[in-house]
Amino acid sequence: MQVELVSPEAVLFSGECSQVVTRTVDGDIAFLDNHAPFIGALDVGQTQLWAADGVVSLAINGGFVEVSSNAVTILSDDAMAAEDIDVQEAQADLQAADQALASDADDAEAALAKKWAETRIQVSGGN
Repeated sequence: MQVELVSPEAVLFSGECSQVVTRTVDGDIAFLDNHAPFIGALDVGQTQLWAADGVVSLAINGGFVEVSSNAVTILSDDAMAAEDIDVQEAQADLQAADQALASDADDAEAALAKKWAETRIQVSGGN
């Protein structure tokens, strides 16, 4: 199936894949060839694309996924390929979010920042 992963900055992936696994707000979902039409909101999490030359891992920070006519389109608010992730920056962001949550456990912005930092660290393999 044809897969396109687009963020506001760039097209991060365009090509054929045998499988796509991504995280929606309702949980992880996998798409294979000829999947039924689907539209969903993306959560912060890892997306994996099974391409001809191996598995491509990306950190996704929200957006939408659409499946139709044997094509998967992912429009992400913010996305990063594993090789583009600055692990030190992600770890610093995680520490800042932890500090913010330590002073206010109900800080939704800090909770989201923590989730995004943890996802980048996981995708980069830096955990």
